Amino acid sequence: MAASSSLLPFPAPSATFPRARHAAGRGRAGATGRFMACSSPPPDVVVTRERGKNAKLIAALQIHNIQTLELPLIRHVEGPDTDRLSDVLRDEKFDWITITSPEAAAVFLEGWKNRNYASCTSFILSCGLCGGAMGKVLASELPRTTETTCKVLYPASAKAGNEIQNGLSDRGFEVTRLNTYTTVPVQDVDPLILKPALSAPVVAVASPSALRAWLNLVSQVDNWGNAIACIGETTASAAKEFGLKSIYYPTTPGIDGWVESILEALKAHGQSKETLTIDTISAVYR
Repeated sequence: MAASSSLLPFPAPSATFPRARHAAGRGRAGATGRFMACSSPPPDVVVTRERGKNAKLIAALQIHNIQTLELPLIRHVEGPDTDRLSDVLRDEKFDWITITSPEAAAVFLEGWKNRNYASCTSFILSCGLCGGAMGKVLASELPRTTETTCKVLYPASAKAGNEIQNGLSDRGFEVTRLNTYTTVPVQDVDPLILKPALSAPVVAVASPSALRAWLNLVSQVDNWGNAIACIGETTASAAKEFGLKSIYYPTTPGIDGWVESILEALKAHGQSKETLTIDTISAVYR
């Protein structure tokens, strides 16, 4: 399999990174969004979700005496259809609203609050962390509530795939997709944070976007080959496409399975701190 750096369809980062101000104690985000360096033991795992969404994973790993380093790799921004959401909720009725990620739920609730009056909706479906194969299952099993046209509102990331909307459309649903948010990579990373992150045996990623941002950072590092622990199959598939070889993921997306995948990755890389019994890992690509 080709090296991952040869497969990346994005430019390499600059060889130098802007230096953030030093701060005593724990690291924190400055006003510019830079990530401050901090003094701590060498990390076992780099956690990469957007700032404010790593706490549960960090707490779960601390139970196993695992040292983490928080390095947010992406941030959410408004999508092209953000402003349309409130008007659509006000003016149209839907039989189902499919919400497939926490961020989609947060943006949807904001749009719901901003509508002038309620003219919808019959049902709301929360699919949790849904993508790839799970999206296809949702599209195949969503029940019809009427014998005529069944209307679905699908607020989603602009980078989400088309499995849900295509699958529902093929079954005769009328789907309105709104790209209400998107993700962009964090650009300004303190080199004093990046250096220990590169040496950590495991990097935990929750989306292809975060994975892509990480590979941008390591694209000029020769022979980086540590483990990637993915939250689910969609991200793991992207990691395989990028040419990575040590990929761990659970059969069901979520914190519990993700932690088990991280533990298995640490064990495989000689970093296990306890005897582990792992029965939910669906695959390890080597």
